[in-house]
Amino acid sequence: MTMDLADRTEGKSRNTLLGIAQVIMLSELAVNRALDRIDPPE
Repeated sequence: MTMDLADRTEGKSRNTLLGIAQVIMLSELAVNRALDRIDPPE
């Protein structure tokens, strides 16, 4: 959703939204890594 919104936005707000999207993706990676440590895939 953030990437779609960034595509429709211009200027400084677009850069802010792209930064937020990157933080969201990094958070997702961190959560997935933590879940793999708790319950490793077989």
